[in-house]
Amino acid sequence: MSEKIQLEDIIPENLMGMRIDQALAKMFPEYSRGQLTKWLKAGDVLVNGQLLKPKESIQGGEKVTIGTELQVQDESWKAESIALDIIYEDVDVIIINKPAGMVVHPGAGNHQGTLVNALLAHAPQLANIPRAGIVHRIDKATTGLLMIAKTLTAHNSLVSQLQARTVKREYLAVAYDVFTAGGTVDEAIGRHNIDRKRMAVSATGKPSVTHYRVEQRYRAHTLIKCKLETGRTHQIRVHMAHIRHPLLGDPVYGGRLKQAKGMTETCREVIHNFRRQALHAGLLGFVHPTTGEEVSWQIDLPEDMQQLVDALAADAEITDSL
Repeated sequence: MSEKIQLEDIIPENLMGMRIDQALAKMFPEYSRGQLTKWLKAGDVLVNGQLLKPKESIQGGEKVTIGTELQVQDESWKAESIALDIIYEDVDVIIINKPAGMVVHPGAGNHQGTLVNALLAHAPQLANIPRAGIVHRIDKATTGLLMIAKTLTAHNSLVSQLQARTVKREYLAVAYDVFTAGGTVDEAIGRHNIDRKRMAVSATGKPSVTHYRVEQRYRAHTLIKCKLETGRTHQIRVHMAHIRHPLLGDPVYGGRLKQAKGMTETCREVIHNFRRQALHAGLLGFVHPTTGEEVSWQIDLPEDMQQLVDALAADAEITDSL
């Protein structure tokens, strides 16, 4: 689905000397600078009837005309009545607690039952927002907080904050082996050179930074808190595997199941039955697109992951007392 865009305005005098792409971003804040640049390059923007390159400067007082289309939704995306765990909602944003097993966007093999399908039923106006308002995603098997923009202005604001690395995102994860201390992984991530469904640390990848700190040590595992500067696909999973501490239960990067010697039968059973990566998006914060206030939300571990860390803690306590 596409939306026809017809805009017309006069460039204010106070923008004199500014690049046209920068000026347009200030004049039309509901659209991202990247989107406006694409329209400039496509010839969809006229300045006094002339085509300009994004880097060309303006004098102020020129007439700007934009005539284009904005792709907002894949025609195959259908609304479905699916229950959502909504943590917060106002006219600009929705904060969702995504359960394990829910795919964020429809795609090959997942045309139904996704977060997008549920959102389109909950708020049909999201059909007019790029990607149904979703500005970031978490993996199917990962739980936790996601932000959704309900207006174009909010969408542009949240995307810009993500690009500026000012959105606060913290995850709790259970990783293999015992960490000696926290640290930072600053390694670029790109597609695996053989298996294109996987990601990998790569010199030709995109900059990726994950900070981590120890929350609790167990006998053969560690509960860590990860703070993201960037948001690459599978970032925490790839970075932790890279430093030889893959996440427990990770079917792609986790390797063989590891258990401590002499682990209690109860703990063995809990670990064996935990069939996803132990990763939870527990904290999310940003500057509200309309009020300008810093807002944040924090949620507890889901039941299955809480049961996992309780079992690991109990195993460590029992072993220590022997």
